[in-house]
Amino acid sequence: MSWLAARYHEPAMIHPRIDDLLEKVDGSRYALVIVAAKRARQINNYHHQLGEGIGFDEAPPPLIESRSKNYLTMAMEEVARGKITYHVPSA
Repeated sequence: MSWLAARYHEPAMIHPRIDDLLEKVDGSRYALVIVAAKRARQINNYHHQLGEGIGFDEAPPPLIESRSKNYLTMAMEEVARGKITYHVPSA
């Protein structure tokens, strides 16, 4: 069996794992989606506004170094490493 065939049959690894991410946002998939999407938009804005002199308040830079170029993946990695937190607002 070639290495390609062996790799094809391995289970897909998703990193960071969804279980780890859900622990960081109180187990809510909805909260995870909202937090990650908002942060990915901020990272996207940061990369598109470089050199335009817009402050970091509106578009803060990535908080981690990632091998990924995908902004949503970067946001998920930030959540997994505890750089982004979410707290349920009090009623």
